[in-house]
Amino acid sequence: MGIDGNLYNAVLVAHILCAIAGFGAVLLNGVYAAETRKRPGPEGLAVFEANYRVSMIGEYFIYAVAVLGFALVGLSDKAWTFGQTWVWLSIVLYAAAIGVSHGVLLPRVRKMGTLMREMVAAGPPAGGPPPQAAEMERLGKQVGAASAFLHLSLVVILVLMVFKPGG
Repeated sequence: MGIDGNLYNAVLVAHILCAIAGFGAVLLNGVYAAETRKRPGPEGLAVFEANYRVSMIGEYFIYAVAVLGFALVGLSDKAWTFGQTWVWLSIVLYAAAIGVSHGVLLPRVRKMGTLMREMVAAGPPAGGPPPQAAEMERLGKQVGAASAFLHLSLVVILVLMVFKPGG
């Protein structure tokens, strides 16, 4: 076994593949948000809903990244341990990111979807912006801040895994 073994390498490939699929599915959500804003009404809602569905699928791959990471530490034949700075700090940042994702980001994104569906069902506003528009703007700013934290966390975790400080 160890870090040169075939099983370790197979799990490493799966770990990297899940990271690409999972984080790739959510990393450009801001681009979809911009496209959603350009298309008010049913078209914008369709872009939002497609992006939301892809993000929810990506979430499973993101969970698998952690499971496979734990497996890699276990399979490393003590080359990597949970006491090494890069390992435990990556775990802490990952847990914080999952907390922000579930506690801040996702509830606001779901609320934005509800507001968008309400606006589409109501039809074009009769003079002035619909009442949901101000709430959408407020939630959008919070989603942007949470997304920035998540992107920064991903970069820091990636740097930790490449450079392995304290390893």
